[in-house]
Amino acid sequence: MLIYQIALSLIPGIGDINAKRLVAYCGGVQAVFTERKKALLKIPGIGEATVNSLVSHNVFPRAEKEMEFIEKYAINHFFFLDEGYPIRLKQCVDSPIMLYFKGNAALNQQRIVSVVGTRRATDYGKHICRDLIEGMASLGVLVVSGLAYGIDTVAHKSAMDTGLSTIAVLGHGLDRIYPPLNRSLAGRIVNQGGLLTEFLSESNPDRENFPKRNRIVAGIADATIVIEAGNKGGALITADIANSYNRDVFAVPGRIGDEFSEGCNNLIRTNRAALIHSAKDISYIMNWDISPASSASPQRELLLEMTPGEEKIIAILKQHGECAMDMLSAESQLVPSQLASALLNLEFEGIVKCLPGKVFRLI
Repeated sequence: MLIYQIALSLIPGIGDINAKRLVAYCGGVQAVFTERKKALLKIPGIGEATVNSLVSHNVFPRAEKEMEFIEKYAINHFFFLDEGYPIRLKQCVDSPIMLYFKGNAALNQQRIVSVVGTRRATDYGKHICRDLIEGMASLGVLVVSGLAYGIDTVAHKSAMDTGLSTIAVLGHGLDRIYPPLNRSLAGRIVNQGGLLTEFLSESNPDRENFPKRNRIVAGIADATIVIEAGNKGGALITADIANSYNRDVFAVPGRIGDEFSEGCNNLIRTNRAALIHSAKDISYIMNWDISPASSASPQRELLLEMTPGEEKIIAILKQHGECAMDMLSAESQLVPSQLASALLNLEFEGIVKCLPGKVFRLI
């Protein structure tokens, strides 16, 4: 099955959205390659150019080569339908169909934050970055960034220095490290987190890869924190993507006229990011400073006639304490309308409370 999963990601011009559509309509990834052309053309959104690309390209030799690389270096791999695929990222329509991971961190930790910023970080930005991450140490967050110079590097180092796990999302394959000067840092990250990418081995760190990398940085986390940013650049792209995914975005303010704070100040001024000064602001807005409540009274549960969907939600909240809506959706396997209805009923009955950020917990 893995060879078909990799092969699908190699077909030129299909993209992640159409690849998922093909798998859904054909009933499986292998069936995509055996389905008749006439049937493929009937799939909504799949045009003749896409079908011709699928049937005319023999990508299996390259897929076999990648399988050898994965086996040789013990690379973890996740197809978008796999249980281990990051739940938060799975909710994003354009998430990668394949991910490759080298490390030991859990990609579905309860609390995940992405930290981004300029490559030309100032001493002020580095200090703020360290303080924010040290302040989140007690929250047990997983810190995600992009292994670039500047804020990314400080975020990874600060996370590991405070005992947190950190993941570096790469814009190239796992057979190389960019920038090269961060090779030793990447080695540390593998042992205290991991390296994550959608790109196969032998993929270069080409310019167009980094906006794609940024959507993973934004989609895998509960919130994105922008430390320092100019009026354009990758950090602002990541913030915009996070907003499009309806994720929380935070920005650290800077001096008016400071080129390295212009991006953050504009995010705050245009209501695209919440202003933060410390980790306490983050934990308050995300409701991470609230201790998980005890489970609902067993006596009350017996008096209520709950649907199977409501029972699933309660079981999940008992396990996690509090849970974001996307995680509830993934673990309960309820369609959005069923999930929303069940949560509303549980709120009316006084069993579940909705917190800011679409986070739910038992009362």
